[in-house]
Amino acid sequence: MAPTPLPLEQMAGVGGYLPAGQEGGPRINTMSMSVLIDFIIQRTYHELTVLAELLPRKTDMERKIEIYNYAARTRHLFTRLNALVKWGNSVSKVDKSSQIMSFLDKQNMLFVETADMLARMSRETLVRARLPNFHIPAAVEVLTTGTYNRLPTCIRERIVPADAITPAEKKQTLLRLNQVIQHRLVTGKLLPQMREFRIKNGRVTFEVKHEFSVALTVMGDSQSVPWRLLDIDVLVEDKETGDGKSLVHPLQVNYIHQLIQARLVENPNALSEVYNCLHYFCQSLQLEVLYTQTLRLNYERLDDNNITVEEYVPGVKLTVSYWRDLKSELGYRLTVQSDPSEIGRPLAVVHVPSLGAKESAEVADRAVRSEHLSMERLIVHTVYIRSVSRLSDLKLEFQAFLKDVDFNLQGTPAILTVPVLSPCLRAEQIHITIDTHTGMFRCHVPKHLDCPITEEMQEALNTDRSKLPSLLSELRFWITHRRCEKTLQHLPATAVDTLTFLTLPEQELLQQGRHKIYVKLHRHPNIILVVQLKEKPTMANEMEYTFHLGFVAFQKDEADVIDDSAKQLVSVVAQPPSDIPKFFTKLMRLIEFDTFVATHGPGTEVDAEVSPHKRKSTGDILAPPAKQQKTIFPAYFIPELAHVVAMCDEKIPFMNLAQTLSKHNIPHSGLQVEANATSLVLKILALPQPGKSTTATGQQAQTGPAAAANAAAAETKPQPLSGSSAFPKIEPHVWDDLMRRVLSISVRSQTNKNSQVRIWVVEFVFYSTPLQSCHPKEQGSRRTVYLTYEQANHDFSKTVEELLNDWSKIVYLYTLVHDFAEQLKNKRLPLCDMLVVKSYSYMNLLLGYGPKKEVSCNIYWSVQSHGFRLTFVGGMSAVNAHSMMRDQLAQHLNQHHSLTQIAQILHETYYPMSSIAKLPVLPFLGIPRPQVPVLSFCMLAQSPCLMRLTYQAVYCLELRFRANRLLSIRDGASSRFERNIIEEFTPIQGLKAFLSKYVDESAAYRGRAPHEDDNPLSPMGMEDNYGGPSSVTGVSAGGSSPFLGAGMRGPQSPRDSGLRFPAPHTPPSSSNPHTPASPHPSAGGGGAAQSHGNFNLTSPPAPHMPHPSPGGLMPSSPLNPQPSPHMVHSPGPNTMYMQSHQDSPFTAMSPANNQWPGSPSMPRPSPRPGQSPEHKSTGGGSVGAGGPDRGGARGTLNRPWAGATPTLLTHEALETLCRPSPHPNKDINVTDMSPLERFLGCVYMRRQLHRNIQSEESLTALNSTEPGVVLFKVDGLQCQVMLNQMHMQTLHLKITQLPPPPDKPTFQLSPDDLLVIEQYFDTRVAAPPYRPNSLHSICRLLNLPAQVLKDFVQIMRLELKPEFGGDQLKWTVQMCMRMPPSAVPIVPSGNACVVLGRMKILFFLQITKIPYNGKDWKDSPSLVLPIVYDITTNLTQMAERREQVPSPMMTAASTLLRRFAEFNSQQNQCSLFPAITDLLTNLQLATDMPQPPPNQAIGPPVGVGVGVGVGVGVVGSSPNPMMPMQQLQPQVGPQGQVGPGGYPQLGPNPGGPQ
Repeated sequence: MAPTPLPLEQMAGVGGYLPAGQEGGPRINTMSMSVLIDFIIQRTYHELTVLAELLPRKTDMERKIEIYNYAARTRHLFTRLNALVKWGNSVSKVDKSSQIMSFLDKQNMLFVETADMLARMSRETLVRARLPNFHIPAAVEVLTTGTYNRLPTCIRERIVPADAITPAEKKQTLLRLNQVIQHRLVTGKLLPQMREFRIKNGRVTFEVKHEFSVALTVMGDSQSVPWRLLDIDVLVEDKETGDGKSLVHPLQVNYIHQLIQARLVENPNALSEVYNCLHYFCQSLQLEVLYTQTLRLNYERLDDNNITVEEYVPGVKLTVSYWRDLKSELGYRLTVQSDPSEIGRPLAVVHVPSLGAKESAEVADRAVRSEHLSMERLIVHTVYIRSVSRLSDLKLEFQAFLKDVDFNLQGTPAILTVPVLSPCLRAEQIHITIDTHTGMFRCHVPKHLDCPITEEMQEALNTDRSKLPSLLSELRFWITHRRCEKTLQHLPATAVDTLTFLTLPEQELLQQGRHKIYVKLHRHPNIILVVQLKEKPTMANEMEYTFHLGFVAFQKDEADVIDDSAKQLVSVVAQPPSDIPKFFTKLMRLIEFDTFVATHGPGTEVDAEVSPHKRKSTGDILAPPAKQQKTIFPAYFIPELAHVVAMCDEKIPFMNLAQTLSKHNIPHSGLQVEANATSLVLKILALPQPGKSTTATGQQAQTGPAAAANAAAAETKPQPLSGSSAFPKIEPHVWDDLMRRVLSISVRSQTNKNSQVRIWVVEFVFYSTPLQSCHPKEQGSRRTVYLTYEQANHDFSKTVEELLNDWSKIVYLYTLVHDFAEQLKNKRLPLCDMLVVKSYSYMNLLLGYGPKKEVSCNIYWSVQSHGFRLTFVGGMSAVNAHSMMRDQLAQHLNQHHSLTQIAQILHETYYPMSSIAKLPVLPFLGIPRPQVPVLSFCMLAQSPCLMRLTYQAVYCLELRFRANRLLSIRDGASSRFERNIIEEFTPIQGLKAFLSKYVDESAAYRGRAPHEDDNPLSPMGMEDNYGGPSSVTGVSAGGSSPFLGAGMRGPQSPRDSGLRFPAPHTPPSSSNPHTPASPHPSAGGGGAAQSHGNFNLTSPPAPHMPHPSPGGLMPSSPLNPQPSPHMVHSPGPNTMYMQSHQDSPFTAMSPANNQWPGSPSMPRPSPRPGQSPEHKSTGGGSVGAGGPDRGGARGTLNRPWAGATPTLLTHEALETLCRPSPHPNKDINVTDMSPLERFLGCVYMRRQLHRNIQSEESLTALNSTEPGVVLFKVDGLQCQVMLNQMHMQTLHLKITQLPPPPDKPTFQLSPDDLLVIEQYFDTRVAAPPYRPNSLHSICRLLNLPAQVLKDFVQIMRLELKPEFGGDQLKWTVQMCMRMPPSAVPIVPSGNACVVLGRMKILFFLQITKIPYNGKDWKDSPSLVLPIVYDITTNLTQMAERREQVPSPMMTAASTLLRRFAEFNSQQNQCSLFPAITDLLTNLQLATDMPQPPPNQAIGPPVGVGVGVGVGVGVVGSSPNPMMPMQQLQPQVGPQGQVGPGGYPQLGPNPGGPQ
């Protein structure tokens, strides 16, 4: 088999082809072809780049040469590369040959090297490779015995140590050495300083305290063997400046060691030599440490004036001086030195001046002979001893002139405390010490660091001590002043040292230099308290106090004259206004107090102390110690001063008040102290009767100025206001009864806990009351009344006047209560059933009335108005509607002063007033203008029995309350004097007919007697006396109250009800109380109560009467005094009559007096010209006795002036009228409203419709023969709007299509379309909340062309009945009659949102997504779309504003309408309804889900009869019709819109069609 050729790399090469050592390896100096090509390209590119940069700078010839050279060079290089590449095609053969040569060279090299190595081994290595001769004996010995004993002995001697002795031998040796040392010490000479030593472990250790410690031993037991020094320890330390380091360097210790060891050789007193050397060294070291500390202390903390090194001899002494400021002959210094006589003694301290031996030794022991070597401690202790010595000397000097005073010297540094007063706090004592740096005396009072006397005293201590007694006395007075200020800190007083006198008073006490204090009382600026301070002669440290009371006045200069009244006790109230303030004080009077009497009054002993062994008054047995010992006051508290100031502050107001009471001739018992000293009290013996001058009792005893002042006071007494009633007459028996009930009147002074203001508390104690109440706290026989008055003004006359005013409140109210209590006890009067007395506190009377007696009336006397006032409070389940006529009831009470009449009026008018209070009084928007709020109802009380109601500032109703649960209602817009209409209001058309539906004819006759059937009351008595002449002038002819007889006399017969009525005067005029009678104002009756100079009551019927007067409606009684209408005040020319009858209902209603109480101040629409009702004369107003003619009555009832005739109703009928009830049309689901509001709303809408017809040119008004019907026509349609005659609470529209003209055929609406319009008007336009702008919209729709109106009718039908749209509709639709707040603001909110112009129609639709898959209406989105229909182009599109960015939903709806307009091909058909239908069908939202199945029922968002603008049952409807203007703003959330079924609706566009 042929051999396999080897790879080229393994073939042997030719020798010399490869370097040595690399045979068979890869060849060197080889390069890959790709790398070579890459290098060539890089080089070429580099040269080209360099050439491009350099050539522009060269000449043209040089550039050509360079380019040529570059081309030639590059060509040659690439030519070589080409040759190399061509050669590379046959390179495999060359490589094989080279590999073979390399392999051969390697083999040859191996043979040569092998021969060379063998020759070297034979010649060099193998020559020395021979075995030695082995030591057989040594090997045998080691292997057999394990040891080798043949080593040389020199090794053992020089290297191996000797064997150690045993522990027992060591112990025995040390004990022997201790014995030798002890023997040497006993037999040798030993110094006393080295008697403290210890022998242990063969050595003796000597220790000298605070100096050194040395250890020695001996090397044998022979006496000639010297001591061997082992160790030296220096015990001197510097703990202040040494920083914890050793003071002696180890080299120094070694030197001392060698020195002492050298002296120990052959020295008989070796131990003495050791002590002398070390003692001298340690003392020198101690002096050096002290010197260093002194220098450092002087450098760092003290200066040369405080401490100085006077002399320093190293190793001998150190002298330091201190207190260099003190002037002394020797100076103060200390010297630390060694004892020159005896070297062995420690350092000694020598003081100059010298101290006692004991003190000097103590100083040395503390500072030098201690472990803590300190110069500072040495100086501090020296200064302390010096300070104690000097303070002790000063103490002896103080004891010379301060006897029986406890001085105290203690503390570090030493402090000497000197008491100034007795008793004296430690903080008030003089603290005297010595400055450690300078040695000077320092003194201060810790509690009074700002005392100016301490500086003078300190100077006297250091210089002239003879001034100390006087300075101590001044300090004593100064501290007493501060004690007075501290005592008055919590009292209403201020202590001052001086007062600003222009001229110093003559009193010796007030002269300058006297020790005194002026105390200003805060509450009494014209009174000062002068406190004189004296030292007790027997005890200088105790003070005596003398008090003087001064009366001062203030002046601005010496020429200012002061009245003598300033000398009186009464405080100055206020200074008269002056340009220059009065700063200067003038003393008017000075009174000295007896200090003992002032501080030992009744129940008050400032320094009282009960003896622990005081005998009892009833026996001789010793009593036990009293529980209440003497009160321990703080030393800084002066009880006498505090008591006198408090006494003045308490008693001065009482004295002032007592003087003021005396000036008013009010008897009192003077100031007294109550039992157990609880408080001060001023007893008033009697108070005068209100209305009488308080100076009458003392007129006989007073003459001159006092009598004149009293007369002036009587003249200036406040009189009752003009036009009001006189003060109640106080009968003598009533006054006597009240005086018998008054038990006591006490005046006390208290402090208000909240405001910290002092007040007077006047306590009235009465014996029971004549009127028993049901209040649980008013059941006892003792009744108290507390009255409070402030003391801050210092006007005691005003306080007395306020007291008299409050007393008048008690007296005047008692006059009413006294008579009322007697009538309340009369069982024949039903007062107990009418009301209950909840509380009677002599100041207020609280009556409860109503069905449950839970509403209250509070009656009290008002001083400001000089009359009785009433306040009304509701109960838990009822409101008190009498608040509306509070002023009228108060006026009635002030005129007649009869609580019985007030109780009767409150009882009779409670139910009708409660019914009236149910009417809404909230302001509404949109009537008549959208942005102007108008009150729905406004109640105006004219008298206790006359009430006016205004509705939306357009209509007015007049209500008069009568007895037997009856009241009359009439139209308040009609004047009662002439044919004019009050300009403020409009007559209510159909009011009489509406009210007649609530008349209970049986109730009108239930109070009549049998004999009264033939003689009914004259029409003159149809109106009550309020507003007539009898309301003010006369009460004898039946009384002025419609509910009470004159004087409330008792019943006259068993069948009499207790209310007496006068006999009838005129024959009956009609058997039907609701048929208008003749306007003849019958005469007779009233007498003086109804007479007036301007009217002849016996004259024939007045031709100017605008309406007839009904007669015979009620029995003749004071409950129904009914003067004819001309007896009531109207805006006529009779000014005198108007002024004399302030309670006339027309005094406030007339244009001349337009000050209505509670009238809304807002614009009202004035009636248009020609709209006043026609006043036609009607004859035969009365009907026969057989019964009224119903047809004639109906025509009369609907006349405009018929409402001016009063209609009699019961309280139940009024409750029915005013109580909210459901709408008569069950299809209209709205919030409950009262029938009266619905009627007035319909009348108002009808009136506005009439005005719209007159203002719109497109509407033509037609004359209607039937009153109350609005008839008009539009293009092709005749419309008739009327009230529902069944209940008169809804408006109805009747549309009739006019026949087309023969020459012009027109588009006709079907009857079904007309029915839809009528139904839409009834349920959407003329429904609550009765907004007139809805009428504008519907009228504009009716005026549209019939084709366009047809499409709007289709939208109306779809809104009324959504099911007509089918299942394909996804949205419900509603037309907006008014602009909703949530819509695009194209039209102002609330205005009519159907706008016509330029053949275009702008209207608004609200669409709501129909919920599916179980969703609720409230989760459905809702949109308000502004739609524009162009009649000319028949295009329906959305109205958009350029400046407003539309929402995505609005954009989608607009896009859908534009798409419908593009693809709508039916040009002959109106595109309005198809476009809306397409929008409702195809409008999609981003969040829409799949459609519901076709058979799913779609709940109608608006049912039949549900109107636009109704708050419930309408998808996206307007807010609640009763909602006030605050709630008509756009809302977010469920409050905004309401979906079907009453669910609140949420949507991006709250609000809804209006």
